[in-house]
Amino acid sequence: MKRVYLFILIALCAIMVKAQSTSRSFVVPVSEDGKATLSCFLPSAEKATGRAVVVCPGGAYWIVAMQHEGTDWAEYFNQQGIACFVLKYRLPHGNRQLPIGDAMAAMKMVRDSADVWHVNPYDVGIMGSSAGGHLASTISTHADFAHRPNFSILFYPVISMDEKKGHAGSAKNLLGKEWHNPELVKEFSNQLHVQRHLTPPAILLLANDDVSVPPVTNAVAYYSAMRSKGGKCALYIYPSGGHGFGFNSKFKYHDEMLGNLTSWLNQLPSHRRDAVRVACIGNSITDGSGIDMRSQFGYPAQMQNLLGEGYHVENYGVGARTMLNKGDHPYMKEQAWREALDFNPNIAIIKLGTNDSKAHNWQYGKEFAHDMQQMIDSLKRLPSSPKIYLMLPLVASNKIVNPNDINNTVIENEIIPIIRKLAKKNKCEIIDIRERMTSKPEFMLSDGVHPSAKGAAEMAKAIAEIIK
Repeated sequence: MKRVYLFILIALCAIMVKAQSTSRSFVVPVSEDGKATLSCFLPSAEKATGRAVVVCPGGAYWIVAMQHEGTDWAEYFNQQGIACFVLKYRLPHGNRQLPIGDAMAAMKMVRDSADVWHVNPYDVGIMGSSAGGHLASTISTHADFAHRPNFSILFYPVISMDEKKGHAGSAKNLLGKEWHNPELVKEFSNQLHVQRHLTPPAILLLANDDVSVPPVTNAVAYYSAMRSKGGKCALYIYPSGGHGFGFNSKFKYHDEMLGNLTSWLNQLPSHRRDAVRVACIGNSITDGSGIDMRSQFGYPAQMQNLLGEGYHVENYGVGARTMLNKGDHPYMKEQAWREALDFNPNIAIIKLGTNDSKAHNWQYGKEFAHDMQQMIDSLKRLPSSPKIYLMLPLVASNKIVNPNDINNTVIENEIIPIIRKLAKKNKCEIIDIRERMTSKPEFMLSDGVHPSAKGAAEMAKAIAEIIK
């Protein structure tokens, strides 16, 4: 009898410990009409890590499966110290902006309530299942800085809006009467909108025998797009389980799936809320052109590893861009520039000027100083009042074949002197690693313009030394 009582006592204690994972739960309205709501599950203070996830249940944009793809996940996340917010979004009924707007509003609400809910605004992810996975991937690929998640968890997601590739019911319910409109199909087929350095890391989990949402043209297509852009992404395909298993413990691979997800979350970097924010602004050299998996092996990513958790480094490089606003591809007209400003950095590193040396761009060279000053002034006006570094363009050892090529003579004799004058005028620090980058041939790719992975590592080391 004593053993029976002991067993009951242990079981009750286990239940009490499990219940303590969630310290507070409540529901708040998301939309003005109150039809979109957020069910909030906050972990206990002892467990809270600051990480949070907004959960978008599936239902083909026809219903919202709030339980097995929503609230059933709360305890799992809370046990890991992750705040869980389950979104009951409004169904589109032909107005696709309703669910998309609700998801964006939920992301903003969690970040705006970071202090009250003990959340790190730089560690808020999104999770979605089936059509909810389409909604989550839409926010991941289409939203701006304020609304875009820091990571994505996608369960058997609908990715394509092409009825032959995705899920016809979800496409019809989201796009309404225009569900055959090729432009809309393209706009909301999210594998086509993955953006280098901007689309957040993702994990995709699904079953091989899913006949409702074909894996190859949806989850695998999204993974392929992420991989081709050099983004961080993991793909887990279980042998069986069909579609819609959610948190159902009867799913044959339930425990394995939770283990995979937990391992991925544990290795996912979490930027400290008080970390020094570093924005790397530039052209293809910052972007990491020619480096496989550049989001992990470009100089900003390698510099993040060197600087450690006290810094939060973001790559805002875009290939072929110019400082000149009249150049063929002006940087300040790019989304990356708007994102860099929204990031409100404490440190900004500007590395532009290489592409400006091309003859068809440098015909406007008299405006270079004005345009760079415009960029500096925009950064100075930010609330963070960032420290600004101006990096001199690297030595371009390419052989000029035609006037449209990068011209090292123009860089050295005209562009660099202008940058030095602007640095002195604005009290910006110069970063000059030109000689260091030419010290070893393996630091540069064969094109003579772009650093190799080893060169990016050398850049990261040099710039980290200056910043620290």
